[in-house]
Amino acid sequence: MLDLAVLAKKLTTGDLKDKKLSLAALRDVPGPDALELIKLVLDDDNQQVRSMAIFALGIKQTAESFPLLVKILEADPDYGIRADAAGALGYLEDPRAFEPLIRSFYEDTDWLVRFSAAVSLGNLKDPRAHDALIQALHSPEVILQQAAIAAFGEIGDVSAVDEILAFAQSEDWLVRQRLAEALGNMPSKKGSSALRYLAKDSHPQVSEAAQISLDRLEKDSVMSENK
Repeated sequence: MLDLAVLAKKLTTGDLKDKKLSLAALRDVPGPDALELIKLVLDDDNQQVRSMAIFALGIKQTAESFPLLVKILEADPDYGIRADAAGALGYLEDPRAFEPLIRSFYEDTDWLVRFSAAVSLGNLKDPRAHDALIQALHSPEVILQQAAIAAFGEIGDVSAVDEILAFAQSEDWLVRQRLAEALGNMPSKKGSSALRYLAKDSHPQVSEAAQISLDRLEKDSVMSENK
């Protein structure tokens, strides 16, 4: 059994290795106990330690996790830490996270924070994210395009099919792969047609993702008919 006092001492006085190992050990500690230990290093001098602590807040869901993450997302001067907080809010899957994530997507000046916010909006599966994700699709940052396509798939937003199909011939194979994966959760005639096209893609990971999505859609269709 883990000695929480020993973990607390390592987190407050230990070296970088001690702190990282102690944070990793929190996966076996109940949420309320883990939270008190996580709070010891939320303002640590080392960014790796802070990132691990923020990630842990998203995994160890307690009543305090949400407000702590929102505070970090909205106020921390380090864009990497704000991005970590946005990602952790997605892990919480708390519907209250929609508003702070949307604000960060529209207002944060760093693309990494906006990327994390877009991914987390997908995790929330909230259809209200539609307009923000459409904006991300038209971003010059390819990674934001990838996040938006994946998020539309997570949400199952069929109304976005026409918009994301514009990326079927993207030069970036990762964009095409995200599209193939997303279309598997967005049943439509146009989407299925695009998947048959992507199943012949020259990149094996794209063609494989497209075939998996086609198989899923066919299976779902059969199950629906048999109900």
